[in-house]
Amino acid sequence: MTNFTKDVHDVFEAPADILEDTIKIVGREEKAILHEKPLKLAEDYFNTLGPGLVTGAADDDPSGIAVYSQTGATYGFQLLWLMLFTFPFMAIIQEMCARIGVVTGRGLAANIRSHYSSRVLYGVAALLFIANTFNIAADLGAMAASTRLLVPHLNFLLLVSGFALLMMLVQIFTSYARYAKILKWLTLALFAYVVTAFMIGLDWSGVLYHTVVPTVTLSQNQLFLICAILGTTISPYLFFWQTSQEAEEQHYTENKITKAVHAEPHETIVKKNIRKMRIDVWSGMFFSNAISFFIMATCAATLYAHGITNIATADQAALAIRPFGGVFTYFLFAVGIVGTGLLAVPVLAGSSAYAIAESFRWREGLRYTLTQARAFYGVIIISMLVAILANVAGLDPIKGLIYAAVANGLVAPIVIFFILRLSGRMKRYGNHPFVTVLGWLVLLLMSVSGLAAIISLFIV
Repeated sequence: MTNFTKDVHDVFEAPADILEDTIKIVGREEKAILHEKPLKLAEDYFNTLGPGLVTGAADDDPSGIAVYSQTGATYGFQLLWLMLFTFPFMAIIQEMCARIGVVTGRGLAANIRSHYSSRVLYGVAALLFIANTFNIAADLGAMAASTRLLVPHLNFLLLVSGFALLMMLVQIFTSYARYAKILKWLTLALFAYVVTAFMIGLDWSGVLYHTVVPTVTLSQNQLFLICAILGTTISPYLFFWQTSQEAEEQHYTENKITKAVHAEPHETIVKKNIRKMRIDVWSGMFFSNAISFFIMATCAATLYAHGITNIATADQAALAIRPFGGVFTYFLFAVGIVGTGLLAVPVLAGSSAYAIAESFRWREGLRYTLTQARAFYGVIIISMLVAILANVAGLDPIKGLIYAAVANGLVAPIVIFFILRLSGRMKRYGNHPFVTVLGWLVLLLMSVSGLAAIISLFIV
């Protein structure tokens, strides 16, 4: 085996060896487990999943659904290959974030603060808060609009306020263990898009061809859509959420991997947790990209095939699909938007809270009560209230997403730079050199994507 082949195998061993690693994690001998019933294996695998699955699923928020729907409606199957392309890059960055959380037991902002200037961190946290708040506002609006597609007489602003209040109360007053389970089960809402894709009857030969054969027309609109997909798929809020959730998991379980900031964690515990984390992260990122794939394919087979190419929001996509996919398909698509919003909005607000609280050394974490971490939960409450007010003021969801894209475009390359540097500091728990090279490539791509998002602000 050549060195290059060995490097590639080392980098992608997580998805390739996922079943083998899962078997080892559940604490049984491999041969014994292989004789157990498939349902038991599936249960053990599902129990292994956690922060990585939730993070990946939260990436397919209503705003992301709008981008994927627009892509499918505008270009048909042509850009399906992007999901095959973004999956490993997304997983590599998220694994770096998760590894930082597992090894240090702290969130991303806390790690950045320990090694770099606080001024840079304050700027990043502020931009993240702005981007996430715009995104929350757009997502709440999409959830309310999708609900009104099913029950038209309901008031839009009451729905926006009701959804925000519900998510705030659950996030603030539910224990971390129970809340983690709620988020995990909410990921099942995304299967609505898989069912929808199979119900409409896809042209699988065309789907397969465009999945493995990249096609680009190099038009300005298509390049911007590609940049939008990159920005939607590899988003800064996922970096902060993933790292902090891995740290939360360590604090919640009995086996903490670190007891002090610079303490060397026990090697056996760290290796076990890293192995479990890798299965979780790669599974979650695969799930995320698979759902995006099916959304694009569904809109391509229905909207693009019938000449409907002007889709701006997720609820518009659901409404446009109805004449071609039928009432049940329309229902599933709309319900999926609400379900993903219930999952993604708390992640958006929570990632802002983690970033800001860690930047200012406030007590942070969902494991604490409201009275124990007032500032942390205060950021969540403020994010939700500002998002509600934005909808009351009649914020154009498209403009909101453009502003969020611009803020994300500024934040993503900076944060990825810190992620790469922090990962390199972890010695034997750090990245493989080949992974580091791929990480810098992702940084370059996100820099180009961010620049395009900023330029689009002036064009639109």
